[in-house]
Amino acid sequence: MINILSSILNNYETFKEASLTGRYINATHISNPLKKAASNFEVKVLGESTLGEPIHLIKVGSGKLKILMWSQMHGNESTTTKAVFDMLNVFSDHSQDSVVKDILSNCTLYIIPMLNPDGARSYTRVNANEIDLNRDAKNLTQVESQVLRKTFDDLQPDFCFNLHDQRTIFSAGANEIPATLSFLTPSEDVERSVTKSRGESMKVIGAIYEDLSKLIPNRIGRYDDGYNANCTGDTFQSLGVPTILFEAGHSKGDYARDKTREYVLYALFSGLNAVAAQAYKKIETSTYFNIPENEKLFYDLILRNAEINGKNVDIAIQFKEILKDEEVLFLPFVENISPKLEFFGHKEINCDFKNVTLPDHNLLTENVIVDKILVNYEVLMIN
Repeated sequence: MINILSSILNNYETFKEASLTGRYINATHISNPLKKAASNFEVKVLGESTLGEPIHLIKVGSGKLKILMWSQMHGNESTTTKAVFDMLNVFSDHSQDSVVKDILSNCTLYIIPMLNPDGARSYTRVNANEIDLNRDAKNLTQVESQVLRKTFDDLQPDFCFNLHDQRTIFSAGANEIPATLSFLTPSEDVERSVTKSRGESMKVIGAIYEDLSKLIPNRIGRYDDGYNANCTGDTFQSLGVPTILFEAGHSKGDYARDKTREYVLYALFSGLNAVAAQAYKKIETSTYFNIPENEKLFYDLILRNAEINGKNVDIAIQFKEILKDEEVLFLPFVENISPKLEFFGHKEINCDFKNVTLPDHNLLTENVIVDKILVNYEVLMIN
């Protein structure tokens, strides 16, 4: 593992951006971190969102290799935004570290910390026009998509880092381990050909995997690479720019994703170091394919061995994220009731074949939100 990761591991709390916590991160939350960044780096406004919120670009470093990265293309995917500002604090606080010096002397980073501020404000995947920006790369109907594409065209980057969150449903392979981080090199065609740019991004991901698997073994997955011409990553990859998709996933009990953000930070530094030092060129593309593919094997909670209407069943509950009073609430939604669920739960409770009902003693069914249930007339709080 590169030296800077060891240093970060020992000192993370000293440069973690303390003003950014939890899942709800909007443009107001990043205003002070942006001001702090402006005292050390170049910050400018690229344009405005549909509802008039500014979209910023942060320029860091002076090297020949240009890396464009963007976060919160989906407004409710905020983990990587927190990690980006943590990374900027490391650049400021560890400016004399040899790895930081190498990165910033060999690379120039262009960072859009929040591409979809309207979606971030309302905590939605889509923008104010209810368009998924990651399905708008071909038609460019939205101002936010146009801002990103113009930035790409103007900069002509050598690499792109596309930063996202993924749901808690994913496992890292066919096993009982959640995908805390996942990566993808998007395809350029339906055949998923390993082109030059895909091969280079595979090697960068391989370098990240070799570093991070020492820290979070068996918790890194490979995201589905089905081709979609409307997706930004697929588009930029097809234009010959190695593009890497980062997916921040689930750590045990970490629904605020403040632990996962730490791993995203390490992954960013690992990837940047691999590019700056050209170390990725020594990695075989086979390393990428050795990363286990994500599978949808998890629910947030499974109640095992419950009795409903005289039948023994398992009850799968998935949390729905709802914004209320500027706080993200996790509402337990009964998604699946079956005799034996071949899935895993991030938390599992054995009901010991006791009768399970709603608090009003009515039958528990699928497609309802429940914050508590009765197990043999005893209250069990779900969330």
